Amino acid sequence: MWERQKRLIPECFISKIKTHMEISVQNRADALILHREIIMNYAEIKQYDIANGPGIRISLFVSGCTHHCKGCFNAETWDFNYGNPFTDETINTIIEYMKPSYIKGITLLGGDPMEPSNQEALLPLLARLKETYPDKNIWCFTGYTFEDDILGKMIHEYPFTSKFLSYIDVLVDGEYIAELYNVNLKFKGSSNQKTILVKESLESGKTILWEPEEYVKVDVKTNSSTGI
Repeated sequence: MWERQKRLIPECFISKIKTHMEISVQNRADALILHREIIMNYAEIKQYDIANGPGIRISLFVSGCTHHCKGCFNAETWDFNYGNPFTDETINTIIEYMKPSYIKGITLLGGDPMEPSNQEALLPLLARLKETYPDKNIWCFTGYTFEDDILGKMIHEYPFTSKFLSYIDVLVDGEYIAELYNVNLKFKGSSNQKTILVKESLESGKTILWEPEEYVKVDVKTNSSTGI
């Protein structure tokens, strides 16, 4: 049928039609992913968190993790059935919590938000967040590694991983290793973990790390200041 129609269409329009058809197919696929009901539980929502990312944030602790790191501070969330069902009402609650201007963003952790079933379940929330609060950032903690596990495997195995990553601004990757614990690390527990700028890394083809902003220490006796 397409071949018969093609004879009646000027050649200059054929590529445009094909492109539109491809975009339409992709849009329908994205819509199916965003609206398919996926069951996930969550353990807790913290409204005023300053420990898991810069500024005052909302933190969502999802349930389900297969890493089972020694010394994990939240081992009860390994169980995918732990906590409460993650529903549309949960999403609406988080959207409401994000309203104040002093809330700088949201952090996803757990559990592991990047367990495949959790990725898929979180997509509707992530889409709402980016649509409603485009200037607020989204952080995600995962036991999977960015280069080997996520880009090397997941992105090829699961159709929703690319979409999930497109919403994440900063990813803290890697399992927690108790022997590499360092109290001086910012927003992570062990020195093997990396704090990654996702968009910049994907665009450049190499891992770009997030660095904490420098702050100024003031000596009140001499009124001098030094960068820390």
